[in-house]
Amino acid sequence: MIGELLRSQPELALFVSLALGYFIGSFKVGPIQLGGVCGTLIVALLLGQSGARLAPDLKNVAFALFIFALGFTGGPQFFANIGRGWRYGLLSIVEIVAVLVLVMIAVVVMRLDAGTAAGLLAGAATESAVIGTASESIGKLGLADAETVRLQANIVTAYSVSYLFGLITIVLFTSQVAPLMLRINLREEAERVWHKLGGDGALDEGQRMGAPALVSRAFRVGPAAGVGIAAFELRYGGNLTIEQVERDGIALPLEPQLILAAGDIALIAGRREALVEAAPAIGTEVADARFGALVGERVDVVLTRRNAHGLTIAQLRQQADPQQARGVYIAAVTRLESTVPALPGTTLNRGDVLTLVGAKEDVARGASRLGYILPPTQKTDFVYLGLGVLFGMAIGRLGGRVGGVSLALGTGGGCLLSGLLFGWIRSRYPLIGSLPSAAAQILKDFGLATFIAAVGLSAGPDAIKLVREYGVALPFVGILMVLVPGLLSLWIGRVFLKLDPPMLLGAIAGQQCSTPAISALVGVAGNSTPVIGYTITYALSNILLPLMGPVVVGLAGKFG
Repeated sequence: MIGELLRSQPELALFVSLALGYFIGSFKVGPIQLGGVCGTLIVALLLGQSGARLAPDLKNVAFALFIFALGFTGGPQFFANIGRGWRYGLLSIVEIVAVLVLVMIAVVVMRLDAGTAAGLLAGAATESAVIGTASESIGKLGLADAETVRLQANIVTAYSVSYLFGLITIVLFTSQVAPLMLRINLREEAERVWHKLGGDGALDEGQRMGAPALVSRAFRVGPAAGVGIAAFELRYGGNLTIEQVERDGIALPLEPQLILAAGDIALIAGRREALVEAAPAIGTEVADARFGALVGERVDVVLTRRNAHGLTIAQLRQQADPQQARGVYIAAVTRLESTVPALPGTTLNRGDVLTLVGAKEDVARGASRLGYILPPTQKTDFVYLGLGVLFGMAIGRLGGRVGGVSLALGTGGGCLLSGLLFGWIRSRYPLIGSLPSAAAQILKDFGLATFIAAVGLSAGPDAIKLVREYGVALPFVGILMVLVPGLLSLWIGRVFLKLDPPMLLGAIAGQQCSTPAISALVGVAGNSTPVIGYTITYALSNILLPLMGPVVVGLAGKFG
């Protein structure tokens, strides 16, 4: 009865897979959480036994939208980290080379077919996008329909088996095993790095400051009498700004050469630690009703200024003209939807979203010199989106043979590269191509989940056969494909690249594209310093790994 209903109305199978899959994926066992995509795949594999199938066109459209949005959102950071982020980027190369070598060893030793090999790569590297690029590549091999369906089903089954073990392995390796191998207390190391970057106190993950980082206070001037406004602000490194001065009940025009006098009431805003340090040298804090809290503007700005790339926040302020930088503070840094600690020692990349705080005119001045204000729009430019996907499909038709191996980008690889290009263009010319982050996230989540549900439903009948054929071999190889690159990166990053342990472990989580791993790592570290390394390798691996799908299919077809 239910099977007949699902076969006659396959859209029911799609949304049952999404709803139950994301429900199952929401449960956590310690730091381990399957996530909605893997949950959707498990439910779809079960429902696939009923014979329910989704139209191939729906699967292709969903994957094209997902992979384009993936490239679009990662484009600015991908190009920003090529070259200058080479120390972290090298770890992504270690990941790519190591997993390819291990997959090919498994192909030769275990006689894996192209589908199983690609699924093993996708699952062990926890990169779901490989399923799409590899499936499409198999579809272009010119095999019989039954053989094509079988190989594509093997991708999904191998992925589902190896993903779970790969996920558990990378979470435990980065948060528990690697710190023991390095003989460090990760929480103490993370706190040390936090202070090195200029932080004044480390917070446990999930905690928030009881006192805000940016504050304003009114003082009756005492010891600061006779000091000019410009000299006072320079004394504290531009981390304080005198916003108002009142003398004998009259508001004075703020000019750099204005000299403070005893008894003046001054409203001072800036970083809390700087204000606490300066307070004894200013005078007595007063609660004057005429000096309410400073009304501050808070805007998000995309950093596009070329010479700001690679500078720390402190260096950026030091290089700026004092009058131009006056009254502007960076309250947060967002990189690839992850919040990077906005500390004086934090390095900025082109494409970062900086949250600026200050008086309205100050923030507007700072935004114009750093990049462009991210408009709070919810509209998507479908002309730009449509052209981007069409361009991706066009270049996806390109292919050829390398050393006797047939390689083709396909729609997945083409749309990924197109998304990179169109996202980069958008970051340079912000007046075109609006794709709000919320809209892009919907395209990624729904597109990938729909694609996974479609391939899971079609793979259902063949899943049990593959598991019976290889047994525990697939999970074992999946674990090796996490541990070997992880150990290599740990050794290279610590011995040769001299990376700080929190950032190194974050980079290893990023090279595996593992969000659960970075979440667990940040929880153990007690602050967000591991995210600094994670965002760089995540941006690179998230682009490079999907492109390996056709490579694995081609190599496995030749040597398997």
